[in-house]
Amino acid sequence: MKIIIVGASGTMGKHLTNAFAKEHEVITAATEGCDMKVDITSPESILNMYKQIGEFDALISTAGPTFVGPWEKLTDKEFRKGVEGKMMGQINLVLIGQKYIKPKGSFTLITGALTHEPQKNFANAAAANGAVEGFVRAAAIELGNGVRINAVSPTVIENSPQYFPFFPTIFLLQCFNWNTVSANLFLALIQGRSLNLIKESLSFASIIKPES
Repeated sequence: MKIIIVGASGTMGKHLTNAFAKEHEVITAATEGCDMKVDITSPESILNMYKQIGEFDALISTAGPTFVGPWEKLTDKEFRKGVEGKMMGQINLVLIGQKYIKPKGSFTLITGALTHEPQKNFANAAAANGAVEGFVRAAAIELGNGVRINAVSPTVIENSPQYFPFFPTIFLLQCFNWNTVSANLFLALIQGRSLNLIKESLSFASIIKPES
C-alpha cells in the first residue's frame, strides 16, 4: 500500500514509519525532516502535498499542534492553535485528501484521552480532540467510494515523559506503549479489520469507529 504519514518526524510518526516501511510504500510528511514538507494549518500546503504525491491508499495523521498551558493564559489567539492545528489541520487532511485517496482507502486521525478525561492545562487539546471525534463520526457516513475513517485516542505515551507531570498517577500507570501496539493498531484500521478484535488486543487505546 501507498501510505502517507503526517507528523512522521514525531515520536509516534517515526515508529509507524519504521514499522510500515518494511512492507509498504511510506511517504513521510511534516514541517521539516521528511519526504514532504507540509504545514497542516495551511490548506494550500496540504493541497500542494497531495498534488505532489498523487493517488494513495491510506493516510495516518499523528500531528496536531495545540496550546498547553495555564487557563489564565488561554486567549482567543492561543485557543486557535488547537483549532487551526489539531482540529482543522486534520479535518482538512480529509476534506482535501478525499479527492486523491483511492476507492476503499483509509484515513486515520489522532485525538487523545483528554477528550473524556480532561486535565489542567489541556483545555485546548480537549476541545480539539472532541471536535475531531465528532467530525470522524459524521464523515464516516458521508465519505464515498468505500473510503473509511477512524480516530485513535491514546492516553499518555510512555516515550513522552515531558508530559508526565501534567497527569495523575492513574494515567501514568496506563501509559500507552507505542512500541508494542501502535503499528498493529494502525494497520488493522487501514485494512478495515474487526473493531472488536482490535479492542480485545489493546488495553489502553480507545478507537472511534462509527457504524457504516
